[in-house]
Amino acid sequence: MKVLLIGSGGREHALAWKIAQSPKLTKLYAAPGNPGIAEEAEIVALDTDDHAAVAEFCLKKKIDFVVVGPEGPLVAGLADVLRAAGIAVFGPSAAAAQLEGSKGFTKDLCARYHIPTGAYGRFTDAKSAKAYVRAQGAPIVIKADGLAAGKGVTVAMTLDEALAAVEDCFAGAFGAAGAEVVVEAYLDGEEASFFCLSDGKTALALASAQDHKRVGDGDTGPNTGGMGAYSPAPVMTSEMIERTMKEIIEPTMRGMAESGHPFSGVFFAGLMITAKGPELIEYNVRFGDPECQVLMMRMKSDLLPLLYAAATGTLAGMAIEWRDETALTVVMASKGYPGSYAKNTPIQALPTASATTKVFHAGTAMKDGGLVATGGRVLNITATGASAGAAKDGAYAAVSAVAWDNGFYRHDIGWRAVAREKA
Repeated sequence: MKVLLIGSGGREHALAWKIAQSPKLTKLYAAPGNPGIAEEAEIVALDTDDHAAVAEFCLKKKIDFVVVGPEGPLVAGLADVLRAAGIAVFGPSAAAAQLEGSKGFTKDLCARYHIPTGAYGRFTDAKSAKAYVRAQGAPIVIKADGLAAGKGVTVAMTLDEALAAVEDCFAGAFGAAGAEVVVEAYLDGEEASFFCLSDGKTALALASAQDHKRVGDGDTGPNTGGMGAYSPAPVMTSEMIERTMKEIIEPTMRGMAESGHPFSGVFFAGLMITAKGPELIEYNVRFGDPECQVLMMRMKSDLLPLLYAAATGTLAGMAIEWRDETALTVVMASKGYPGSYAKNTPIQALPTASATTKVFHAGTAMKDGGLVATGGRVLNITATGASAGAAKDGAYAAVSAVAWDNGFYRHDIGWRAVAREKA
């Protein structure tokens, strides 16, 4: 099978690494790729925003299957253009991708199909949003409705913080994403990420993970795209997984089909496990980043036929095997992230990959024959171990072998799981 992978981040490196292991693969292309992905795939100079050019490349190269990594091209309708050209593609249509592209769309769907989530209001002007915030009080959550690269959410613990977040959204801090604002109830509990493949009719549970959104140790500082993750998440017990499938995933899949937007791809449910059980914080319509990295390290099964089955409506009867180990990844980011940071800083050395450790490239490039950091989140140092503690030790041992003066990282990834093991 000839495959084209779209994307250039750590998630896509993990997908490329896993797809490259498939005996069904004959050729893997990637666009735009990165130096890590280049070890697994042939990088092609394609403007992935030019959907017609992507389709033309696929037809010319007789590509059998396209895997779209990031949310941007999906929300912009790349999957629709490829399907119209007769090309199988993993990822939802633009209409179905609204689950991530519009937080208001998702909250309305939850209300319609009785999916447990926080109470909310949708607003297109600051005055109404602020009045709602004042009436509800803090803590409260303010979200830019559209895509904001993981940074459009403020969990406001005070009224002043909430009102400032509303002001920021409508002042253009998140561009067009903040033209509408969703204000929702603060959910108290433990967060988890849950992943599930869907072909529109069948849902196949993948695995759970837990992300670390805050930039600083002890879950302090602003939200980021994610500073590390581990899988599985102990809070996602078998009972909690069963309830998530029954109360959240299956009604969503049914609701999307009834709305005329059947969902094909991966549901990434951001959950809060509260005293009442699992409640939906938000949906993403692609693999998480950095959660994908730990999922791929744990997945025993061949990924490629699973993605193809989701894309072609043949998921019924499929099963997935997982390794028993815990996988944990530490994100190394450029100093200053999630604010402004220097680009093209040199990375002099990386740890050698082994059976239990792997470095996934996120924001890197080659310049003058050397590896440089070009993004905010740059490297994903990933390890597996018999326990969360062992995986953490392995990942941080590998982190210490990275020579990059402009990098920083959290020192406490996996703290909840490690604390549970010690309890």
